[in-house]
Amino acid sequence: MSNLRDIAMSVKAWPFEEARRVLKRYEQKPPEKGYVLFETGYGPSGLPHIGTFGEVARTTMVMRAFRLISDIPTKLICFSDDLDGMRKIPGNVPNAEGLQEHLQKPLTSVPDPFGKYESFGHHNNAMLRRFLDTFGFEYEFYSATEFYRSGQFDKILLRAAEKYDAIMEVMLASLREERRKTYSIFLPIHPQTGRVLYVPIKSVNADEGTITFHDEDGTEMTLPVTGGNVKLQWKPDFGARWAALGVDFEMYGKDHSTNTPIYDKICRILGHPAPEHFTYELFLDESGQKISKTSGNGVSIDEWLTYASTESLAYFMYQKPKTAKRMHFDVIPKAVDEYHQQLNAYEGQDETAQLNNPVFHIHGHNVPNSDMVVSFSMLLNLAAVANAEEKDQLWGFIKRYAPEADPETHPGLDKSAGFAVRYYNDFVKPQKTYRQPSELEREALLDLRSQFAEYDGPLDPEALQTIVFGCGRDRFDPLRDWFKAIYEVLLGASQGPRFGGFVALYGVEDTVKLIDDALSGKFLSS
Repeated sequence: MSNLRDIAMSVKAWPFEEARRVLKRYEQKPPEKGYVLFETGYGPSGLPHIGTFGEVARTTMVMRAFRLISDIPTKLICFSDDLDGMRKIPGNVPNAEGLQEHLQKPLTSVPDPFGKYESFGHHNNAMLRRFLDTFGFEYEFYSATEFYRSGQFDKILLRAAEKYDAIMEVMLASLREERRKTYSIFLPIHPQTGRVLYVPIKSVNADEGTITFHDEDGTEMTLPVTGGNVKLQWKPDFGARWAALGVDFEMYGKDHSTNTPIYDKICRILGHPAPEHFTYELFLDESGQKISKTSGNGVSIDEWLTYASTESLAYFMYQKPKTAKRMHFDVIPKAVDEYHQQLNAYEGQDETAQLNNPVFHIHGHNVPNSDMVVSFSMLLNLAAVANAEEKDQLWGFIKRYAPEADPETHPGLDKSAGFAVRYYNDFVKPQKTYRQPSELEREALLDLRSQFAEYDGPLDPEALQTIVFGCGRDRFDPLRDWFKAIYEVLLGASQGPRFGGFVALYGVEDTVKLIDDALSGKFLSS
């Protein structure tokens, strides 16, 4: 382990780079709280989504790397901001009209429109925990409501009252002039209506730990800052939560980056060092627009898992987190195949390469073997030419290519076959467009058909690829025009697999028939 730890201290994989930054905080002495704290936040106004998965998955990767380079215990907290007031009624809940009277109340004081939990906040928290548990994340769940009302936040709230002017100075510098006139870091929670009030604060008494303000009807009220009677505005809350918990690491999206200095300053004013933070780039949809929960663009977690495994999604999340990435359905096949390529490479790599391999950061030291004897992209093309409606239609071809494989011994391949059929029918089939070959292309395809018809060798992808290459080499310049013709005439797509490998899987005789059908115009009339 010591040798592996030495290697881990120099590898370039980003989770190790982040882990080393966290470890540097404790070069002189270990944390007084006894552990290093990693945190992720969740706004429970809606259901957890793919960004929630990415944030927890990536934080887990950093925590896993930290455990390899340090013996200091670690803890991951998922913190739900469920004391926030409900500012608008979600459009995707039942009984929405019954929520109107509960606007501005904390989410944990709003009735559950689904009728299953104590409140809407409790409902969404339960969804979050079920979501995280589905993926096997190790975490502790914290509720802001419980945190404020139980007194766990009291010490920091009293400290915020004491340092009120200093914190206000930080906040006011970031606000427009009109907003400055009414802004306060404290939001009272009305003792009768239970609503979160956005009202000016008349005075803050640090000695007594109270705030005085005018209610919306003009009545002067005084409340203690402790015991859940007030909450902090979201930016001060960020820094105060770091201080209260002793957070050592938190990551968040680029849209938070301009607020990072504010969070840090408030945390320090409250007497604690700011944590290490990691800002990741946001995901983009097919047209390059930022993915939004409200607009529903991009790919949801359920949609990804309809067409591919959790591990392929974790692989996608691992890749270049500081680079904006399109997250549309067409990225799924590439992510699946690259994930399995990395699995296949892992066993033969030295320790440095293994620690730089994405699959280590997904699985830790328990990296599984891949049973994908056929790539996902090849399964998609097989589904396309077979017009498959069920995965069993693919297994006849797979077993001819790899006789040792079956659904029981290759469960990952079996699941991928099902994913491939689903993906083909939903995305590939509607886009298939065949065309007639040119005279030169027809000549080359007839040559290919003739050589395949006479072929009596083994189903060797390289030998078959050599034949494909030979039929186009002297006819096409550039040669990629030949392969483009193969895909468009035979498969109805502008790109496709390495054709020799496809023939090995689909079968030489079946490929001869495929060429015959294409040249006869059968696909043009279908």
